[in-house]
Amino acid sequence: MKNSMLSYLLLLPAVALSQAVNFSVTVDDSPAAISPLIYGTNQLMSGGENWGSMRLGGNRFTGYNWENNASNAGSDYFHSSDNYLPSVFGVPGDSSNVPGIVVEAFYRQAQAFNAYPLVTLQMAGFVARDKNGVVDSSQTAPSSRWAYVKPAKGAPLSLTPGSGDDSVSMDELVNFLVHTYGTASSGTGIRGYALDNEPALWQSTHPRIHPLQPGCRELIQKSVSLSRSIKTIDPSAEVFGPVEYGFAGYYDFQSAPDWNSVASGKSYGWFLDYYLDQMKLASDTSGRRLLDVLDLHWYPEAQGNDGNRITGANATSAADRQARVQAPRTLWDSHYRETSWIAQYFSSYLPLIPKLAQSIKKYYPGTKLGFTEFEYGGETDISGALAIDDVLGIFGKYGIYFASYWEGGSQTPYISAAYKMYRNYDGNNSTFADLSLPSQTGDSVNTSIYGSLKRGGHELHLIVINKNPGQAVTGHFAITSGSPSLSHVALLSGKVWELNGSSSRINSGKDVSDLSDSSFSYLLDSASVYHIVLQASMITSVSAPAGRPVDFALCQNYPNPFNPATVITYQVPADGQVTLKVYDLLGREVRTLVNHFQRIGRYSVMFDASRLASGVYVCSLTSGSHAAAKRMVLMK
Repeated sequence: MKNSMLSYLLLLPAVALSQAVNFSVTVDDSPAAISPLIYGTNQLMSGGENWGSMRLGGNRFTGYNWENNASNAGSDYFHSSDNYLPSVFGVPGDSSNVPGIVVEAFYRQAQAFNAYPLVTLQMAGFVARDKNGVVDSSQTAPSSRWAYVKPAKGAPLSLTPGSGDDSVSMDELVNFLVHTYGTASSGTGIRGYALDNEPALWQSTHPRIHPLQPGCRELIQKSVSLSRSIKTIDPSAEVFGPVEYGFAGYYDFQSAPDWNSVASGKSYGWFLDYYLDQMKLASDTSGRRLLDVLDLHWYPEAQGNDGNRITGANATSAADRQARVQAPRTLWDSHYRETSWIAQYFSSYLPLIPKLAQSIKKYYPGTKLGFTEFEYGGETDISGALAIDDVLGIFGKYGIYFASYWEGGSQTPYISAAYKMYRNYDGNNSTFADLSLPSQTGDSVNTSIYGSLKRGGHELHLIVINKNPGQAVTGHFAITSGSPSLSHVALLSGKVWELNGSSSRINSGKDVSDLSDSSFSYLLDSASVYHIVLQASMITSVSAPAGRPVDFALCQNYPNPFNPATVITYQVPADGQVTLKVYDLLGREVRTLVNHFQRIGRYSVMFDASRLASGVYVCSLTSGSHAAAKRMVLMK
């Protein structure tokens, strides 16, 4: 009998063997806007990604000469000065020396998507003067192979600059672009300019241009001068900087020779504090903001237990894929610690986004945050899509302003699909909605959820990720009201699109069924991403007819029993202080869920008991003279 029962269990469908996870999404009065610029790229992929932003940048652009479109590869390819950029953008050979034609070709690509165009300007000191190939060490700048870069020309600006002199001016380029396309505020112009590329690495990526390691003071001086020139020509353009390559650049500007000097006697926690502080001081002196976006690159150092970095082409093992899908938690989750040298030696700087937000708030409030290069590997594997869809959800949830992906390889089918899940899930350029909703999962290790509301209401979008490679998840979804103007959200219908490991094609999934007013359940396959579109009715009858107050009530939590999280719903009949607490059966308080002033209305809150032992717990609600309690059963 036991053997036959075991055989039966092994034959059960995935739904019977799936793990149950509770998800909660709250609709409130003032959801934060999601920046469409986080859905950006540095390179075109397979098509259909419906980009929100595009960046013209990378190592090649440190040595780019806009007057004749020559550029230098630096250490990436024999320090060659050549015609590479016009060829990449399909510029005919007889037009490759037309001033600014590479930027114009880029602009046309961005315009095809109605995407925000971000253009890199040069400030390392020199740009390629010719297209004559390899530059050897004896020709290190200054030499005849290079033209000087000036932030401002100091003379009348021309729309047809001559390439025969020994200098190239950045204000002349900005003026050329404004004359051609209009200002940033016109809606047709170049909207943002980046202050060069990865300056902490100039001495290694471009030793023929900048052979000595740059210092902190040098970077500030060059950044301020270039930003002033940009803002003089186009005050409405946004300036991005310092375009830093990674954590060592964030921390001490790659052990810059003058870091200890500039940090002495200051409270700077890392180089980024100094950079923000100095740009703020220069802005105050100039009477206008000189830095709009703190621009960083992020290539995770996380490793699988076999020592492979997840961004490497060799990171293909199960351990590498597991590390990859967990790595996005380093951006936000204080309870997670990846395997990396950053987590080992600099754990106080993680999670990264809250740390960056803290520095911005302290040293240059109002500065936006952008990641203009990032990637997580796994570009031909579902794990890459899981990671990127998680990252895009995090960027939207935490208010990142701009983000553009950098391809790690020539084939990126799953990354392309990951972007389409947000920007073209149905093949009609339909997108994830634009207002972020508070969303929670009862299992942040194996799952993620990101909710959004379409402007005007009544359409909710969910991105739901099952990161577990070997187990399906039965998701129990509760769509609740966090607004005093809503009693609850009634779900009417739900359409689903799915991306999984069987192919990089997005497929229509089974419609959401068995809708129970504001909740539903759905089976999530292992290692899959879902885009769920819900049509909803926002019920606004908070007050009873004839002005009677809402009854005081503490509803039974759902689900009950639960593991590890449950949603508690309650309503209060009048404005006032509300307290919602959880106790064990010995009367010991284990969690305070609510303890603040609330308006009359119906509310929901998720109780995550993942760190508590199985047992019976008591939920207690008090509001004014009212009090109520309910028992809840946690079964693990």
